[in-house]
Amino acid sequence: MVRDGLKNLLLLEDDFEVVGEAGGGREALEQVQELGADLVLLDLQMIDGLEALEALQANQPTRVIVLTDSEHDNELMQAMKRGASGIVLKHTAPELIARCIRKVHAGEIWLDSEAMASVMRRLQGGEEAASGAKGRENTPLSAREMEVVALVAQGYKNREVAEKMFIREQTVKNHLVNIFDKLGVSDRRELTDYAIDKELHRSAEPASR
Repeated sequence: MVRDGLKNLLLLEDDFEVVGEAGGGREALEQVQELGADLVLLDLQMIDGLEALEALQANQPTRVIVLTDSEHDNELMQAMKRGASGIVLKHTAPELIARCIRKVHAGEIWLDSEAMASVMRRLQGGEEAASGAKGRENTPLSAREMEVVALVAQGYKNREVAEKMFIREQTVKNHLVNIFDKLGVSDRRELTDYAIDKELHRSAEPASR
């Protein structure tokens, strides 16, 4: 019933085509191999959700968006570590699901704002504790730079980031240059991976909400 509802939602979009559906991880893997899907929406709550995600990336690397009703940080971060290109909570508005699909299909990364906010809160906590050298090494970014990271990780372009932060697009570009330099990353995927790795490094406990 859930799959039918999601399929009907996607079929309302002129540029989407649903080429297959599956009730479990093994079946999903077979479908992807047979049909050559451009993108997979994967329910993380399947009994083999994480294993299916890992198998999809190992056997035939495919862009995967994880759908979940879990807000446990560790589970979401494990999904990203295993190759998910996007995370969407199931209560997300339909128009945002469509936006996420388009962004990920275009090669970008999409993190649900709630998941990304949790990561950024922990990174911010690390910076506030950076009165000593050790804390500063853990989180070299300023609060403003972390705002940029959060928006970029959600798939927003420079112009959109500028609009949301009420700054000039050139200022966003300047922030990104500084961020890339501080973190030693070269693109937006590596920037998102930094945030994920930082979260895992700091603690496996969920952030307080």
